[in-house]
Amino acid sequence: MKKYMLDLKVTENRNLHASYCLLKLTSDKTLPDMFPGQFVQVLVNNMPTTFLRRPISINYIDKNTNELWLLIKKIGDGTQAIANHQPGDYVNLLLPLGNSFTLPATQEKKHLLIGGGVGTAPMLFMGAYLRESGFEPTFLLGARSKKDLMQLDVFQRFGTLYTTTEDGSHGETGFVINHSILTNNTFDRIYTCGPKPMMMAIAKYAAGRGISCEVSLENTMACGIGACLCCVENTTNGHTCVCTEGPVFNINKLTWQI
Repeated sequence: MKKYMLDLKVTENRNLHASYCLLKLTSDKTLPDMFPGQFVQVLVNNMPTTFLRRPISINYIDKNTNELWLLIKKIGDGTQAIANHQPGDYVNLLLPLGNSFTLPATQEKKHLLIGGGVGTAPMLFMGAYLRESGFEPTFLLGARSKKDLMQLDVFQRFGTLYTTTEDGSHGETGFVINHSILTNNTFDRIYTCGPKPMMMAIAKYAAGRGISCEVSLENTMACGIGACLCCVENTTNGHTCVCTEGPVFNINKLTWQI
């Protein structure tokens, strides 16, 4: 898939949480095709402590407004600098990178999208893509507390939404893997992104029930094009660069269940 280096203009920077913001960007030209699960590499300018681009999952593509949404978690100098951009600023991005989630077969009707933390970002784009393709996705989002759950109103536009919080302040108490929907329902496919222990638990659940499951890995990525080997993951085909062969993998391709 062709890659582009573009200077996109910030149209909105909305604080969602003390540690998160939603950055919306646009272009004078129609944005290139991008698909759920893919990511971008964002250039960080004028930061003496930051030399490498930062990988950010594509949160959503609004075709009506020609906008790319990025959910930014402010965890260091680089992401903080990205989060400081204001409307009218320009941001340089390399996109789209990586592979994407697999669109289900027509006969596969029930799809569960599970997100934790900043891993909820690609779940929104995938849910919207499924809805536009004629499916009715179900979302399960997990966080520490109610204040850490983001974009709930947008998720509800595209499917049925369930939540868990560790402190019980929203939805069911506990982790996503403990939600009653996993006990009381069956699904044809599961898509997930979030902390690795969460994804491994979901992979085990899916494998035990014969459910097709894809995970979006969040390995550390420096270059985004497979040159630096920072994001290598052990797979059934040996050590693989997540940024080029992923970030989306079917759990059967990973060694988690071995």
